[in-house]
Amino acid sequence: MSRVRGASAPTSGAQDHGGLDERALDEALSAVAARARHWAETPPARRAELLARVVADTHDVADAWSAAGCAAKGYDPLSGEGGEELFSGVGTFLRLAQALRTSMLDLARVGRPRYPGPVKHRPGNRLSVQVMPASTFDKILYARQTGEIWTQPGVDEAQLQAGQALAYRDPLAHAGVALVLGAGNVGSLGPRDVLHKLFAEGKVVVLKANPVNDYLVEYWEHALAALIDEGVLRVVRGGAQVGAYLTGHDLVDEIHVTGSDKTHDAIVFGVGDEGARRKARDERLITKPVSCELGSVSPVVIVPGDWSEREIEYQARHVASMIANNAGFNCLTPRVLVTSAHWAQRAKFLDALEGVFATLAPRRAYYPGAASRRDEFLAQHPEARQIGVAGDGEMPWTLIRDVDATNPDDICFNVEAFCALTSETALESASPADFLDEATTFCNERLWGTLSMTILCDPRTMKRPDVATALDRAVAELRYGSIGVNLWHAMSFAFATTAWGAYPGHPVTDIQSGSGFVGNTYLFSSVEKSVVRGPFVVSPAPPWFATNRHAHATLRKLLDFEAAPSWRKVPALLRAAMTK
Repeated sequence: MSRVRGASAPTSGAQDHGGLDERALDEALSAVAARARHWAETPPARRAELLARVVADTHDVADAWSAAGCAAKGYDPLSGEGGEELFSGVGTFLRLAQALRTSMLDLARVGRPRYPGPVKHRPGNRLSVQVMPASTFDKILYARQTGEIWTQPGVDEAQLQAGQALAYRDPLAHAGVALVLGAGNVGSLGPRDVLHKLFAEGKVVVLKANPVNDYLVEYWEHALAALIDEGVLRVVRGGAQVGAYLTGHDLVDEIHVTGSDKTHDAIVFGVGDEGARRKARDERLITKPVSCELGSVSPVVIVPGDWSEREIEYQARHVASMIANNAGFNCLTPRVLVTSAHWAQRAKFLDALEGVFATLAPRRAYYPGAASRRDEFLAQHPEARQIGVAGDGEMPWTLIRDVDATNPDDICFNVEAFCALTSETALESASPADFLDEATTFCNERLWGTLSMTILCDPRTMKRPDVATALDRAVAELRYGSIGVNLWHAMSFAFATTAWGAYPGHPVTDIQSGSGFVGNTYLFSSVEKSVVRGPFVVSPAPPWFATNRHAHATLRKLLDFEAAPSWRKVPALLRAAMTK
């Protein structure tokens, strides 16, 4: 969940440390580095104990953490937006911690995390492993929703299991110091990346907060107190100069950054004209490993079909919720809706989508640079449709319809609109099967980035043999790290047992959406993508829908449940979810 492609990169080079408290930064790095061997030798059972405390401490601070996020973003904490902030900002971190704790217990008992399965053979000599639902509770609370991790080609199930939890096979070989440069848009991202580096990769960590969410540090330190007390984590503050000092520090063995591709390039190659020349020659300032999640022009591919009125209304709310979440400041926000020019219901669906936006109050454009980014799109697309009356500091929902799919240079296809703006383009294929093939090529070759995307296809169309085959082919061939089928791809991030990151293979000189996966709590190696699936229509709608008036109450109960799962909590949670 990152900043826009082309957003401001750090303005200082690696040698510009004026005004920094270098002694404090050196001390933080030295302190965790001194504990690297201790952490490598810490058995999984002890790590599970630490995660249990992380879960309890996170639950203890959840309301204050979420309230701080709501204040920064202009949300009423008890509103639907407040519920969204509570679960995306805190709840997804808590769920990740619980999933990692389960894997630590499995490592202690049987030597590897036990995935639920099944394992299936997929096109291209790949395997898929079902990792969601991960428990009986998941089957009830996330009914008919599934998540799979797909391997890279050529891995059999024996190799799949042998590749699990590699950091626990030879812990000292994986010991070291990781620097995590946290994103500024979602409060859970930095802490989630910390857990991944510590528990999946075996590194001790220094986390540098993004200045945009510096206000969250006190809540992170409360939630992560067990790891700070253990000496394996330190949290520091600062801007680009602090980041530059830390990335070049001799004690840092590897770096993880959530941001933009320009941020990545500034770290690896430097800034300005000289940095551009180094990038062109692949002459790196930083040669240590850099993993990263850097955003994408994420598409939603809408397969033409004959939808009922209820289905049009539901999917309009579904897509609007994807766009409205976090006011559009997510790397996984849909940026291009891909439709068929021959779909008879195309205009009706887009009108319904605008109708949903008309019921949603505009949100505060809290992330720096949002207005200027939107202006860049409006300059090229003055026909953009603006929905709602935005107050001071707010931004209207904005939809650019009918972008020319044949124009490879259109800004909508090449720049991540990191604000409350989305576009729509139409392809010429009329039949659903042909459309899926054309959309696969279009997304792979025309749209910038490889992070995430969703396909929407009604169940009647999906049952046609030619469409079923084309859909399987599309899921296999789409070059995205997470794919949703009738379920927003963001659930690949939220489930935690799936993996989150760019499709593998980007060279460092064209990093696009990044390198490496986080989440992945069953600790697989050779991951290619995650695929999440759900029903075309769910009743009642999920609590994360922006139109859900009772989202806060339901998501609050869900967070309480994730902190301490119990059958006694299920009836009240289901009743809250059923409330209309």
